[in-house]
Amino acid sequence: MTPADATGVVELGESERVHLVGIGGAGMSGIARILLDRGMAVSGSDAKESTTLTTLRAQGARVAVGQSAANLDLLDGGPTVVVVSSAIKADNPELASARERGLIVLHRSEALAALMADHRVACVAGTHGKTSTTSMLTVALQHCRLDPSFAIGGDLNDSGANAHHGAGGIFVAEADESDGSFLAFAPLVAVVTNVEADHLDHHGTVEAYNAVFAAFVDRLEPDGVLVACADDPGSAALALLAESRGVRVRRYGRAAADVTLTAYEPVGEGGVASVLVDDAPVEMRVAVPGEHMALNAMGALVAGLELGAPLDGLVEGIAGFGGVRRRFEFRGRAGGVRVYDDYAHHPTEVAAQLRAARPAAHGGRLVVIFQPHLYSRTRLFAKEFGEALALADEVVVLDVYGAREQPEPGVNGRLIAGSVPLPGERVHFEPSFDKVPALVADLAEEGDLVLTMGAGDVTMLGPELIAELDRRVRV
Repeated sequence: MTPADATGVVELGESERVHLVGIGGAGMSGIARILLDRGMAVSGSDAKESTTLTTLRAQGARVAVGQSAANLDLLDGGPTVVVVSSAIKADNPELASARERGLIVLHRSEALAALMADHRVACVAGTHGKTSTTSMLTVALQHCRLDPSFAIGGDLNDSGANAHHGAGGIFVAEADESDGSFLAFAPLVAVVTNVEADHLDHHGTVEAYNAVFAAFVDRLEPDGVLVACADDPGSAALALLAESRGVRVRRYGRAAADVTLTAYEPVGEGGVASVLVDDAPVEMRVAVPGEHMALNAMGALVAGLELGAPLDGLVEGIAGFGGVRRRFEFRGRAGGVRVYDDYAHHPTEVAAQLRAARPAAHGGRLVVIFQPHLYSRTRLFAKEFGEALALADEVVVLDVYGAREQPEPGVNGRLIAGSVPLPGERVHFEPSFDKVPALVADLAEEGDLVLTMGAGDVTMLGPELIAELDRRVRV
């Protein structure tokens, strides 16, 4: 392993043997794929079996289910480096054993930063939209035959992959602010889609959350550029701060910007954005619905231009973008009802996606099944969630998916259901996961669009609902 350079980034050499604790996670599996593509020996463990583990084994990784110190011996000679995420606790047996053995332990973000060495790096950050924007930029650069390496928090619909080792000398990465780990990166291009209070369970205050974005901008290379959304107050304020520190800034949005959205029209399942690129008119087609997605596409466009890609190629690439898993993903149709799934788990994301889904409903009703994510987020934003969910016609709220948090007394899905300003008969709190398919099948009518929404296991309900609807048609 090469020692850290002036930016604090280390480099992973081809001779390293790397063990990843929690290898099945979205971020960790992406790192594993890139390591394998680069010819390194890779092992790992995860709590449960998954298709991701099957894929990694097929690529050559040695993977165990369950976590034990013995897993550090999956590779001949054992690992030289162990990679962990923020979710791995200090008493994890594999992490504890790695420290006892004196092995190098890297946080996931440090390992990803090491893989970026010797690349021109574009990082996409923001409270919302970073996965879609990173994905659009990746697909657009691929269309321009620039073959970027990439690491994304979701799987591209077209390829099914969340990471790839490319030969083009460009590395595109989704940058996660939730725990401040994106401060490990030193990008040439940094896109910030928006800055809005979230992850306060880690950051504590809104001021601290904003400060970590300011620190992220400070990580730019000396000749780097910040690409900021001029429409978002948080991103706009960050842009002004960056300029005051001598950072070059490129803006996009409806407000005064270098790349300006002059009109947006929903078309089919997507839309068409009329854009001025440095005052030159461009028509940009976006296959996924919503003006917020058009803005994400504009952020990707500006970043691509800063990386030297041609405008026409980027526009064509964005038009061919097929979406990301769990971002308004079509799951199926039964009984004249279409079912989609989305990852939105913050009030702003929920509202934006429901607005985008409205024209896609083609005059039918919009039924949303929402699963709150985290007790702290539910407590802090119950009113805002209620207002956002009121954009639907029928609302079903599940209980909280706690993820890494312990339950809080009095904090549950009923808080959000009670905050939805719709007639009571149109709002339903159903804490029993198993009862939801039948409940929604009772509510749904031919022509409706049903959207499962949240960052937890609500995604499992789509196929179950389709099966229930289909069963009723056949009876």
